[in-house]
Amino acid sequence: MQLIIDVGNTRVKVAIFDDDTMVAKIVITLTQFVEDLGVFVADYPIKKAIISSVGRLSREQSRSVQLRFPTILLSHKTPLPFVNDYGTPETLGVDRMALVAAFAKAYPGKNGLIIDAGTCITYDFINAEGHYKGGAISPGIRLRYKALHDLTANLPLLDTFMPESMIGDSTETAIHSGVMVGVVKEIDGIIDQYRSDFNVDIVILTGGDTEVLSKRLKNSIFAHSNFLMEGLNYILRRTND
Repeated sequence: MQLIIDVGNTRVKVAIFDDDTMVAKIVITLTQFVEDLGVFVADYPIKKAIISSVGRLSREQSRSVQLRFPTILLSHKTPLPFVNDYGTPETLGVDRMALVAAFAKAYPGKNGLIIDAGTCITYDFINAEGHYKGGAISPGIRLRYKALHDLTANLPLLDTFMPESMIGDSTETAIHSGVMVGVVKEIDGIIDQYRSDFNVDIVILTGGDTEVLSKRLKNSIFAHSNFLMEGLNYILRRTND
């Protein structure tokens, strides 16, 4: 069995795979990482692990995993199942590497756009020849709400809400429209452009805001809630087998 650890900006997602099948998954906090992870893995015969960290996992926390299992710390030096044509491969986020790896496994021979709607919204393009070309990074939903509040004097910080109308008739509904309708139009517009310019065959939408966004997009997409974890598992299996 394989232990998959994805350290994000706000939380840690941990999963256990048996070959290609996810058998268990939890979300834990960084402060309780060592304790909660120990309890979670106690009943599973883990053979190897991978850590993907865009967050603040400490050296001691990483070592707590490395001392128990043969562990891969994902980086640009890790063998990947695609050709990385990124101009600065050492700066490519490990989460984006994992998403592209998942696409390379699931949809070989296809032009793909992977959209990860989380703290940031990332767009990543891999062509049918298995070459990763790059993409884009923009602020995620919560960042947009927070920026409007933090960088202005009078705008409130609101909870995420998808409005029915794009015309806001109050400050709150105008913010919801600006953020949520704006994100939807951004994503749809980028999908349209990629399909026009690069003959994209398949669009994947993943990340924490997938559910709220997928219902409003006009474009056809495949929603994969565990796509990143599946990519990490694929990288781990290829690296150690």
